[in-house]
Amino acid sequence: MEGLLSIIYKPNYILIAILLNVILKPVHGMVTQLDQHNLNDILQHNEFVMVNFYADWCRFSQILHPIFEEAGKKIKEDFPNVGRVAMAKVDCDKESAIAAQYHISKYPTIKMFRNGVPVKKEYRGQRSVEAIHEFVKEQLKDVIKEHTTLEEIENLDENKRNIIGYFEKKDSEEFITFTKAASVLRETCDFHAVIGEAAAKERVNGDNVLYRPKKTHHQDNMYTGPLSTYEIFHQWAEDKCIPLIREITFENAEELTEEGLPFIILFHHPDDTSTVEAYNRVVAKDVLSERHSVNFLTADGAKFSHPLHHLGKTQNDLPLLAIDSFRHMYVWSQNAKTDLEKPGLIKQFIADLHSNKLHREFHHGPESTEAPAPSVPSSDEQPSQPDLGQQQPDGSHVQPQEHQQQPKEVRGTDPPESTFKKLAPSRNRYTLLRDEL
Repeated sequence: MEGLLSIIYKPNYILIAILLNVILKPVHGMVTQLDQHNLNDILQHNEFVMVNFYADWCRFSQILHPIFEEAGKKIKEDFPNVGRVAMAKVDCDKESAIAAQYHISKYPTIKMFRNGVPVKKEYRGQRSVEAIHEFVKEQLKDVIKEHTTLEEIENLDENKRNIIGYFEKKDSEEFITFTKAASVLRETCDFHAVIGEAAAKERVNGDNVLYRPKKTHHQDNMYTGPLSTYEIFHQWAEDKCIPLIREITFENAEELTEEGLPFIILFHHPDDTSTVEAYNRVVAKDVLSERHSVNFLTADGAKFSHPLHHLGKTQNDLPLLAIDSFRHMYVWSQNAKTDLEKPGLIKQFIADLHSNKLHREFHHGPESTEAPAPSVPSSDEQPSQPDLGQQQPDGSHVQPQEHQQQPKEVRGTDPPESTFKKLAPSRNRYTLLRDEL
C-alpha cells in the first residue's frame, strides 16, 4: 500500500513543467503576444507568421481583436504542427521599439513574415474570420511546381521570372533550402523543380539551380554558391526575383502602392542612363538595408509629367529625386545629377522621412541642432494628464497631443499631396498616426 500511495502522491514534475509553460507562455487563445523577448524566436522558427500590430485605444483594433483570435483558432486546428504557422500580435503602445522597427504608422497593421523575412505586401483583405483563414491557407500551399521531364522546363512562361532547381531527392538539405526561399519569394518568382532520374542530365556536378529572366530562353544564370546555406541562397534569389530598383509605370503603379511602402523615385529623361546607373550604385552601396521600408523606383519623366507638375517642376528640372509617402511628396534638396553618390545624403533623406522631419521642416524651416533650454513650470501650473487622442466623427483617431509637433510658424501651404493618394489606406479602415504611411 505504501508503494501505491507513493506513486499516487509523488510529484509529477513533467506535468508541473507543462502546466507552468501553459500558464506563463505569452499566448492569448491561439494568438501569441509578441515582445522583445520572443519576437525573433517566433519569426525565425515559423514558416509563416501573421502579425497584428494594434493599439488598445484604436476603434479599428478593438473590432479586429476577436476576429483575429477566432481566425487564429481555426488556423491552429488546420495546421497543428509546430513551426508551420503562427498568428501573433504586438501592442504598439507597450512595444514601441518593435512598432518603430517595422515602421508602423497606422492601426491596425497586419504584416506577414516568411521564415523570419518580412513580406513587402501587408494584408489588406477583408477583416473577417473566413477571409483571414482562407488567406493563410492559401499562403501555406506548396508553391514549387514539379516537372517530370526536361522538355517541360523548355516551355516555361517567358513573362515570369523563373528559378529552376535540379535535385537528387526532396528530403535533401539543398531542396529544403530551395523550398524555404520559394516560400519567401513566391509572389515575385515562379519556382520549378525536377527531381530524381529526370534531373540527372542537369546534375553532372550535383544539385543545380538556375535563374531564367523574363523574355529569355537560353540565357539562364547559374547559382554558384552553397545550396546548403539558406541565407546566401536566399540573398541570391531575392536579388534575381526582386530588382532593387524598379521602374514605375501606369500599369504597375497600383500594385506597387499595395505593398504599402513609401516611394523614393528618381524622375529622369528617357535617354539619361548615367543618372539611373548612379542611382543603382548608391542604393546598392549605401541604403540596401532600407529595401524593406521604402520602394526604390525610377520614373520616365516624360511620361510622368503630372507628378512633376504637381511638384512645381518640368522636364527641364530632370533628373530629380522625390519621396512620395502616399500623403505628401517631398523633393530632395540636392542636385540629383551631381550629388546622388555623395556618401550619406540619400540615407539621411530616408531617415528624415521615417522621423517625420521632412514634414516638420516644410512647415517650420530647418530644425536647430542646439539643445533647447529646459522649461521650468510656474507654481500654478497643474501636472498634465495623458492625452489618449481624440475620436473623429468617422471613428478614426488622431495622434495624442503629447506626440504631436507644436507649430512654430506655420506656412500657408502643405507639401504637395501624393499623386497616389487615392490608393493609400483609408481612414475608414485604419487609424493613421501621422501624415506619413
